[in-house]
Amino acid sequence: MITTFITLLVIYIVVGTIIALVSRRFGVKTSAEYFVAGYRLGGFLASMTYAATTYSAFMMVGLVGYAYATGVGSLGFELAYLLSTIVLLAIFAPRVWLMARNRRWVSPSEMISDLYDSRLLGMVIAVLYLIALVPYISAQMIGIGSIFEGIGVGYLTGVLVAAILIFMWIAIAGIWSVASTDAYQGLWMILAALTYVTWLSLYLLPAADLDINRVSEILGKIGMLGITKFWSLPTFIAFTLPWLFFAITNPQVVQRLYMPKSEKSLKRLVQYFAIYGFMYTIIVVLVGLLARALSESGFIPMITNRDLVTPTLLLLAHPLLASFIYVSIVAAAVSTANSIILSVASSFVRDFYERRVKVVNHKISMLISLCIVTSLIVIASLVAYFRPGFIVELSVLSSVILLPLAPLTIMGWILGNVRKVRIEALTSLLAGSIIALSAAVIYGPKKSFITTWIGLPISAWVLIISTVILLIGIIRSKYLS
Repeated sequence: MITTFITLLVIYIVVGTIIALVSRRFGVKTSAEYFVAGYRLGGFLASMTYAATTYSAFMMVGLVGYAYATGVGSLGFELAYLLSTIVLLAIFAPRVWLMARNRRWVSPSEMISDLYDSRLLGMVIAVLYLIALVPYISAQMIGIGSIFEGIGVGYLTGVLVAAILIFMWIAIAGIWSVASTDAYQGLWMILAALTYVTWLSLYLLPAADLDINRVSEILGKIGMLGITKFWSLPTFIAFTLPWLFFAITNPQVVQRLYMPKSEKSLKRLVQYFAIYGFMYTIIVVLVGLLARALSESGFIPMITNRDLVTPTLLLLAHPLLASFIYVSIVAAAVSTANSIILSVASSFVRDFYERRVKVVNHKISMLISLCIVTSLIVIASLVAYFRPGFIVELSVLSSVILLPLAPLTIMGWILGNVRKVRIEALTSLLAGSIIALSAAVIYGPKKSFITTWIGLPISAWVLIISTVILLIGIIRSKYLS
């Protein structure tokens, strides 16, 4: 098993590296080319990098485990995200794409800074990205480490391999190598997911003397096909609310709206992503539910650590099949992590250097980028080593911390000119982020989601308070100034 996995992993790495090296032919001479591909990604590449960036180790490790542990409510949780993202993209993507080209935006923090005419705001957002997205990056490394641990290679080895691979595919050609390898990895991910659920349905279920009717009966008896006790309304809101605004608060996906070369390419991004996201979500949740039916029937033991559901299942698979799926999880994690890291680096390059000097030195820009990339990878690796929480909680925690960016971004996109409310914008951002960070420190990554204040989850309070402060500023600027 170990030999097969390492062989397939080496093939995956070699092919991906060749693709990354070939992508250098597109040319990287400026920060706009390095971070947003010079605004010239085609529809297929744009959609695949959006999908691969969005869907991470959270899916095949985290969401499979959540479906196994909490039932079909996890499907509602994830589909709510997908639906909200498609709606937000349909409404705002064309406007953002056009503004990015006209105003030459490179980083998402630069976008907010420009809309509110506040360099300080952009710098604060760049720092917030650094703080908030470390848990998300570390969640990807935890996913890879868990896979290596499950097959006996070693958790730490997995984290180190992830760190090296992420750095290498960023350094080769910036977004060109990231987007190109994302397309490659996205195809690997969806093919592996289809293979996974097909194997479960056509081989493992019959081996356990189960069919779809028997699976439905088993899951129905234990309440897994309805709303379980876990998915109370406050808990569902707590987990779902940050995901609803993921498409406008997380820099790695916002930045991808700048990149398509034409409106046609942008439309394809939205269409292809919707198809990919729906298929991947259904498959992943179905895997978790089928695994739970296998446990309830006694075919496999009950799994207490939900992050180990997929590794446990794949111990029963042929080594080649298991290795193919394991590598797809590595691909999902790497594609998300390198996109986040590159996006955060772009914010620091633009807001702390390029927008503050008259003549930009491209070599200095790249040096700053590599320093930020290296620092983020080292910090995230250390966090992953200590495993502070489950993958789902770590992923959602990042979105809770970034949630105050939702009202800032939406108001900026709708109104266009919000320069008179820069003080309230900064106050809104700081207030919401401080609440989210304080809750994470006080309650921990997991309890900070399920804890409620006056019947509302903390994520709801973060959004409410940050929105109210910003609205006060907008009202003041229009009627009181």
